Amino acid sequence: MWLLILLVWLVIWAGGTYWYLFGKPSPFSLESVRPPAPREFDQKKRDKVIKQGFSVDKVPQNLDVIVIGSGIGGLSAATTLAKAGKKVLVLEQHDQAGGCCHTYIEKGFEFDVGLHYIGQVHENSLLRIAFDQITEGQLEFQELQPHIDTVQIGSGDKRREYKIFTGKHEMKARLIEQFPNETEAIEKFFKIMKLSAKKTHYLATMKLIPQWVSLLLLKSGIADLISPVFRLSGTPATGFMDTLTKNKDLQVIFSYFFYGVPPKESSILINALLMHHYKRGAYYPKGGASEISFHIIRTIQKYGGSCLVRAPVSQILVDEKGAAYGVKVKKGQEEVEVHAPVVVSNCGVFTTFQKLLPPEIRVRHDIQERLSMMKHGRGSMLIFSGFDGTAEDLGLVSTNFWLFKDNDMDKSMEDFFALSKEEAPDNIPMMFITVPSAKDPEGNIRHPGKSCMTILTMVKYEWFEEWKDTTVRRRGDDYYNYKMRFTKNLFDWACTLFPKIKDKLVFQDVATPLTNMHYLGAQRGAMYSAEHNVERFYAEAVARNRSSTPVKNLYISGQDVFSCGIAGALHGGLLCASTVLDQIVYINLLILKKKLKRKKARELAQLAKKKL
Repeated sequence: MWLLILLVWLVIWAGGTYWYLFGKPSPFSLESVRPPAPREFDQKKRDKVIKQGFSVDKVPQNLDVIVIGSGIGGLSAATTLAKAGKKVLVLEQHDQAGGCCHTYIEKGFEFDVGLHYIGQVHENSLLRIAFDQITEGQLEFQELQPHIDTVQIGSGDKRREYKIFTGKHEMKARLIEQFPNETEAIEKFFKIMKLSAKKTHYLATMKLIPQWVSLLLLKSGIADLISPVFRLSGTPATGFMDTLTKNKDLQVIFSYFFYGVPPKESSILINALLMHHYKRGAYYPKGGASEISFHIIRTIQKYGGSCLVRAPVSQILVDEKGAAYGVKVKKGQEEVEVHAPVVVSNCGVFTTFQKLLPPEIRVRHDIQERLSMMKHGRGSMLIFSGFDGTAEDLGLVSTNFWLFKDNDMDKSMEDFFALSKEEAPDNIPMMFITVPSAKDPEGNIRHPGKSCMTILTMVKYEWFEEWKDTTVRRRGDDYYNYKMRFTKNLFDWACTLFPKIKDKLVFQDVATPLTNMHYLGAQRGAMYSAEHNVERFYAEAVARNRSSTPVKNLYISGQDVFSCGIAGALHGGLLCASTVLDQIVYINLLILKKKLKRKKARELAQLAKKKL
């Protein structure tokens, strides 16, 4: 009798698990992907998609989901939900959709704001399949030259230069050529890269299965028996790198993707993932970064949804039972209520919980507990420079440059962020240079004879805080003069690499943390959202920091769900959509991946037969 009961229970459990994993219709299909249409160069037609202003009559009827914020995290969640049959509305406070994927045109120059290059979009990769599904095959990528990054350390006669190449085997081989005495350290680091890339899905799974199950697996030690990735995610980078090598230059190479956190406070897993991200090639969207939002929004519209800009959300509506049921949108001097049974916030945890929730909800213990898991990220400063002349004329290349004045990243970052406001502009320890006009093969078609460059560094919000209550572009001479001190030093540093640009500069614009707050809605100007410190990546913290929130029907998407960057934010969107749908959409993507692999194998077999 008991055996029969157990058998029945196992059958029910197995059937329920199968239905949960495979029983629901997939939002994705091979049939939805079609050949790319000709590029749309008409800016007015593009603006009708990415700059459609908010008004009550444009709000779709019978909404299922409202998404706050049109960054890639919000758009990927919105598109997945739309393709699953949900009526979705995306609301963006800026006058253009796209978040860090948007571009802006000024004086004939087009600048990318947050996307500088992207990896893991080679044929049949999971990320490429995801992009193909949310744009229905309309987004095209240009593969960049194998020499993707140059890392310079030191200055003057003591400057050392290291080149980073893509390639499944080339990346490691080229590093060993440059560090011939560090072969063992490089081999070990690449093993960590491989482990991180292959097993990170275990960490993502912890966000999708019931939280009590995740915590049971972690606290019991079972998870550590399954994979070392759970310990690795909570391992500080510097401490780990010290076990590999004492060569400080090589340690910089292992951590050169700076995102505001010194290596001693960052996760070795994240640093390894960032480097592995470009192992199979680096890419740039043909037509520029705004192609991403342009095509995703058209997909949302195809399924009955909409994306409206100039729609600042002032509050998330929460009923007396503690469930979200819509938002308030500022329209002139008035506030308009828009209702939906599900609200997704792509604004980050701090903006969502500290600004958008009603005051009585913000102070709840469960909300404060969730906030305590995160720290504010560092602010970013970007300098957008436009030049007369082509990339060839000016000696500009698609390779990115990462410049460090010292090979002790921990000390240089700690010293820099400890400086006073007056000292900081003259003591910048690092910067990043990218030339989008040299990456986009169509850039010279849209903007002939012009080149543009973006310089990025990390700064403290507190250095600019005194001007936080001023209006954008009207912050006064003191603010202008202060930010231009940073600008002059950074641009002069860039001119040591590209001397021809100095006399060809015709336009320059500067974004400080205050600019990022205004246009991107980035809390304290942090483009990478909440800080990516190692505590955030402790396995238990990963399991607790998920898309669902203490407020029923309210979900978080984007960089704060998993990790920073375009790929990290997109995965945050997919994790969010999985949570809303109660369906692991990654399984649907993996099924497509298997189908595409079989299709490719058949094509190669047919090609071989023809040759015979």
